[in-house]
Amino acid sequence: MSLAAQIKTDVETAMKARDRERVLALRLVLAELQKAAKEGGDDEQAVLRRELKRRRDAEAAFRGGGRGEMADKEAWEGELIGTYLPSQLSDAELDALVRDAIAQTGAASLGDMGRAIKHAMKAADGRAEGARVSARVKEALAA
Repeated sequence: MSLAAQIKTDVETAMKARDRERVLALRLVLAELQKAAKEGGDDEQAVLRRELKRRRDAEAAFRGGGRGEMADKEAWEGELIGTYLPSQLSDAELDALVRDAIAQTGAASLGDMGRAIKHAMKAADGRAEGARVSARVKEALAA
């Protein structure tokens, strides 16, 4: 079952349960998935990762602006979106992946960081955030 179909089913379930907040949040995500599909984008996980990043950025902005209630709402929506994504790599798994990426790309200095990050991100297949991968690669190359 595709993610869009799963979310559509979950919207219907939330409607029956009269869970208004969940319905609204899932409908927004479903609309983004449908828009991406219409535009020819077929990577549903990429759409969900983008939406998750938007929620996290909005949460940080609201917290910085002293709008705790709005920040909590964005955090909740982010958690909801996260349930549809594969689990994130553990630190040990990510470190192993980074070591492999550095070895395969021949990266030896911070100047080679881009190649190693690109390789590691591809190997992570959406199971690690870019900032986290970047930090691990930088740490490994600086050592």
